[in-house]
Amino acid sequence: MFAELTQWADTVVRRRYQVILIMVTGLLALGTYGLGLGADLSAKGFDDPSSESVRAAHVRDNAFGRDHSSDVILLIRAPEGTTIDDPAFAGTVVAGLNSLPQRFPNEIDRVNGAYWPTDTGVAIPDVFGSPARDYAFASVAVSGLDPTEQGRNYRKIAEQFVIPGVEVELAGGQPVALALNDTMVQDQRRVELFAIPAVAILLFFLFGGVVAAALPLIVGGLTMLGAWGLLRCLTAVTEVNSFVSPVVSMIGLGLAIDYGLFVLSRFREELADGRTVDDAVRRSVTTAGRTVLFSALIVVVAAAGILVFPQGFLRSFAYGAIITISLAALTSITLLPAMLAVLGRRVDWLGVDWFRTPVDGDRVSGNGWGRFAAGVMKRPLVVAVPICLGLLLLIVPIQNLAFGSINERFLPPTHPTRLAQQHFDELFPLRQIDPIDLVIVTFDPDAAETVRADANHAPGLAAPFAEPMQSPFQPQVLTTQTVLAGSGNAEATIDYLRSMPLPAGTTLMVGGQPAVEKDSIDALVERMPLMILFVFLASTLLLALTFGSLVLPLKAAVLNLLGLGATLGVLTWVFIDGHGAGVFGFTPQPIMSLVLVVIVSVIYGLSTDYEVFLLSRIVEARAAGASTTEAVQTGIARTGRIITAAALILLVVTGAFALSDLLMMQYIAFGMVTALFIDATILRMLLVPASMRLLGDACWWAPTWLERLRPAPEPVTPAHPTPTGAAPTPVRGDRD
Repeated sequence: MFAELTQWADTVVRRRYQVILIMVTGLLALGTYGLGLGADLSAKGFDDPSSESVRAAHVRDNAFGRDHSSDVILLIRAPEGTTIDDPAFAGTVVAGLNSLPQRFPNEIDRVNGAYWPTDTGVAIPDVFGSPARDYAFASVAVSGLDPTEQGRNYRKIAEQFVIPGVEVELAGGQPVALALNDTMVQDQRRVELFAIPAVAILLFFLFGGVVAAALPLIVGGLTMLGAWGLLRCLTAVTEVNSFVSPVVSMIGLGLAIDYGLFVLSRFREELADGRTVDDAVRRSVTTAGRTVLFSALIVVVAAAGILVFPQGFLRSFAYGAIITISLAALTSITLLPAMLAVLGRRVDWLGVDWFRTPVDGDRVSGNGWGRFAAGVMKRPLVVAVPICLGLLLLIVPIQNLAFGSINERFLPPTHPTRLAQQHFDELFPLRQIDPIDLVIVTFDPDAAETVRADANHAPGLAAPFAEPMQSPFQPQVLTTQTVLAGSGNAEATIDYLRSMPLPAGTTLMVGGQPAVEKDSIDALVERMPLMILFVFLASTLLLALTFGSLVLPLKAAVLNLLGLGATLGVLTWVFIDGHGAGVFGFTPQPIMSLVLVVIVSVIYGLSTDYEVFLLSRIVEARAAGASTTEAVQTGIARTGRIITAAALILLVVTGAFALSDLLMMQYIAFGMVTALFIDATILRMLLVPASMRLLGDACWWAPTWLERLRPAPEPVTPAHPTPTGAAPTPVRGDRD
């Protein structure tokens, strides 16, 4: 690979202007195309398409048509001192309801039903009115064959459900979905308004110059533009869930800036060593560029592990992450080196000398980072044992981990849509938007009644199942539904219904949102070990091939799993146990299971990412003849400042999402912030030097075939380095 990268670096240096023109033009063109991404994103993909609940929904929709009863719920309150039976009030409401399908024939299919008779809907006062007759509701169907089409139609008319002089609250599936999506859009704007300027300031202090600080931001910004265009191309062949875009943007922007940071830092190091500009660019591509490629490959592998799951949400996230991370690595070894070749030493233009620490000072094992590592390696057991015990203690809350699905409670407690949905559920507890469905297929009319009678003995029902309704198109298909008394009873209820003995020739499928949620969680639990095994084996193999050692990858995997477990424990303690709910403004509840998979993949990938950057410098020092202890000290001294800066940049980018009003984004952001803090401080600065000091030369053990792949000192053009300061600080008792 070294030879290929050398040739690539030569090409980038020789044809720097052509590379810049091609890359910038291509990324801007993709970005222009990607401006229309939002319109092509999907609202589907949260369920397991092969599950019984999804099959039940398909059979039910084919036999009865798509269920639109919960699309939009208009909760209507009678004026003070009157009731919903008041003739003048009723006339105003009915006129408003009848006008909806008339004014918006392409977006609103019909009024399904209401307390009062309407032109298109049934009137059932006992169903649609409250016992005190102070509230009533109307059900409105939004046109569309799937949630994505319905969502687009509802967005066009979301502000039109207003009846003059009448107090109306909007609940139902479409208002909740729109509120969740709009909150996501606000999150992306928050990143643009807060995170990017904050990162620019951090980069300025890191590099001490405007030009140097601008380069990683340019690379990151162009990467995200290109990624949006590629994501839109992806929508032509598969569905991409709308919630994936901000998550991928968050990760992609942070990693693109980080990759640019590592390449740029290495370039300035090489210049400080006395190399020419062209040689410094070549050296940066063959060293830092090589590390960026392997790092990106490992993060891509972690994302690819998600493809073992059937849910479209997870698969679209995996595709998006693979595209974005690959593009970030590509721009870091093409566009950025070409710009560096053009700028040369002018990379330090518009700088402030007081901030610009000499680069060579960061490469000396005797600097602050190196001395700190030396101190850790003097007493490795004293450092490692209490830290490991502390991390294990943080893992303990995982026993309370609970899974749920996305709902209105992901919105802030004061959000009007959430309040409307909660108000409706309180007034009409038997009309919730997430009932449990039974789909019965039989040619025996008596069999359906037998199934219903047995089903009514299931635990956790808020009311009995109604008399089954027969399809007018497929008379062998019948359906009935009810609601659960509480979400905690869903599993026991569904297990009972699916285990009931059935009459001969009868098929029963249990569906509805509670069953969809259970089936999705079951699919995750079943396939999670396969994902973990795949990511563990693939990342270990890649690290072994990269560094020519079998022990180093296994050590890295153990530390990463320890950090991941501690992060999940902290998340459980905060978001499920509810510690900090008042501070962050969320409602403690089971976390969406699909989001947890995303967090596990991202955190493991990012942890390995920083491990690669640190180990690459340790292995480089070892290949140059240093002992294990000297190599560790040198590696930490050379990367401590940069890894900390890279982690801080990602902390800022992801931390902006921690200010989100949406619980799901708070969970992801808080998880990444916690993981980055643990990774960049506790693991990299403490456990890595302590564990490698304890292992000694065993760190480098590998089978004979793998030893041949161990990096050798790389051939580089002679440099005329400036003095690099103190020699490595010796460690007492060094066994190397």
